[in-house]
Parts: sequence; C-alpha cells; structure tokens
Amino acid sequence: MKRTTKDTKDTKEEEKEVSLLILGGTGDASELAAIAYTIPNLKVKVSLAGRTSQPGEVPGIVRIGGFGGIDGLINYLRTEQIDLLIDATHPFASQISWNAAAAVKEVGIPSLMLIRPAWEKNKGDNWIEVESVETAANILPSLSKRVFLTIGRQQLAPFANLDNIWFLMRAIDPPSPGIPLPSGKLILARGPFSLQDEKKLLLEYEIDTIVSKNSGGGATYAKIIAARELGIKVVMVQRAVMPEGEKTACVEDAMAWLVSKLGVY
Repeated sequence: MKRTTKDTKDTKEEEKEVSLLILGGTGDASELAAIAYTIPNLKVKVSLAGRTSQPGEVPGIVRIGGFGGIDGLINYLRTEQIDLLIDATHPFASQISWNAAAAVKEVGIPSLMLIRPAWEKNKGDNWIEVESVETAANILPSLSKRVFLTIGRQQLAPFANLDNIWFLMRAIDPPSPGIPLPSGKLILARGPFSLQDEKKLLLEYEIDTIVSKNSGGGATYAKIIAARELGIKVVMVQRAVMPEGEKTACVEDAMAWLVSKLGVY
C-alpha cells in the first residue's frame, strides 16, 4: 500500500527524538535518569558538577563539569538542541539552579525543579537553625567541645580556626590540597548510613554537637535520628531561597511531568 503524504508526516513526527537534560548529582537524579532512559526516542543527557571523584553509575550521556555561568548554559542548551530540562541538583547547589532558571527562560524550553523535601524538626530534636555554614562556625565555641561536622568537604575552612573544639569530619572525597582543616579526624564514607552505625559513631567519639546541612532525603537522615535519641544538639544549616518555577518533590511526579511534556512532541 502506498503511504500518503500525511502518513509520512505523521510517522516522522512520531519518531522525532526529544532531548532531555538532567542537572544531576543526587540519588534522585540518577533514579530519574534510569527511568527516563527507557523511554523510546528520548535522548537523556545528565550533567554532573564533578565534585565527587567517583560518582555513582548514571545512565544516558554523561557530561562532567560546569557550564561557565548562565551564558555558557544558554549556549549549551542551544548547541545541543535541548528540548526539556530537569534540575535535580543538590538542595545546596543553589547557584546552578538560579543559572538554570535564567537559561531556560532565555532559551524558552520547559523546565522542572526536582527538590527533595527538607527535614522537619520533630519532638525530641534539639536543633539550632542557622542561615549559613559561617554562622554555624561562629556560634560553635559557645556550644560545643566535640563536633561531628557533616557538611561535605568544600566548606571546612570556616571551622579551621576553632582551636578549642575537636572535629570529626565526614566526606565522600578528601578535601582539596591546601584547604585549611579543623583539628580532629577525617573519615571518608558514602551514605546511606544506618541508625545503629551512626549512634555507635557518636558515642565512640563522644560527640556533643552535629553540624549538618538540611539536605533532606533518607541517605544521611540516620544521624538526625541518632542525635535525637542520644540527646545531642544539631546545628542545622538552612537552605537558600530557590528560584521561581515548576517544582516537584519526588521522582514519580517528575516522571509524570516529563511524560506530559513528551505528549506535545
């Protein structure tokens, strides 16, 4: 049977490849990429900042490194002909989220922010909420003697001059050479961490205060439960303000958004 012109046109439209860029670096981003990768005619590209030396397995086309600010991201979106963008970066990687919001507005493509919910203070929690890592460092001398510092490897310097406090520091990768470090012990480990192990760690090192970013999610929440059960203070660094735009809190809803957008192609 001879295919009509309309049939040919419809087939081409059905086979159109759509390009999705996921700004990653979180477990949610990897989970989202794995599901999106199974969708026919969807090209999945995942961008990682490169802050960990051995990121987990991520499906799709993976690029590592920054874009060079808003203009660099705009250029990338146009050059790579990106149709859709999902920002699934870490809740504390706010600069890339602001850059992405500005870039997609300029380019004119749909975008979504996948932001996991922040931890909420529960009964029994002894939280001291602060607006920044620097503020946390400023108040520690009046609160603590032995601190479990769980803010990653890039913001340890503000605590380096606190000579009267001993620090247990945990990070995925070692700090860059030349960065001043607080006195204490550095351990390298990747979550998730069990409640039993977190309680054991806090007791073994006689920790009286935890400093943590309110990252949300389950991979490192055990330390918050452990602190609650052991009566240990938590200096909780709050998140920065995020840009306006469509947002969701879970991978399932992000996939629903993606499928709805694919319906227009």
